[in-house]
Amino acid sequence: MIEIADLPAVNAALNSVSLILLVAGYVQIQRGRVKAHQCCMTAAFCVSTAFLASYLTYRLLGEEKRFTGQGLIRPIYFFILITHVILAATVPILAGRTLYLALRGRFTQHRRIARITFPIWMYVSVTGVLVYLFLFQLYPGR
Repeated sequence: MIEIADLPAVNAALNSVSLILLVAGYVQIQRGRVKAHQCCMTAAFCVSTAFLASYLTYRLLGEEKRFTGQGLIRPIYFFILITHVILAATVPILAGRTLYLALRGRFTQHRRIARITFPIWMYVSVTGVLVYLFLFQLYPGR
């Protein structure tokens, strides 16, 4: 059984899987494999949705974790965290809209918004894993 304390690691794993699916989806569309792209991106959206549910559960029920790193790493961590949080708030809206346009066959609009959504979603996935590593692995505190 998964405990509340396990959720940060679960969240990092979900972010990692989302990242892999995003890259795979990008590679597939670059190769003209539309159906494979669609499968990868739909899976990335589902994994990200599972992440959001797990993350919100941890925020509601888990303990608050403070960053204990000192020196130069501290402003680096907070820069990553702040940009991650701000951009993460846009991902459900952007990804949902991008997926919606694709499902409706509105591919010109889909491509236009995907050029914005994709790098933001990638950044959020990567920095989500980095925040986990900083907080729970590199500088776990007490």
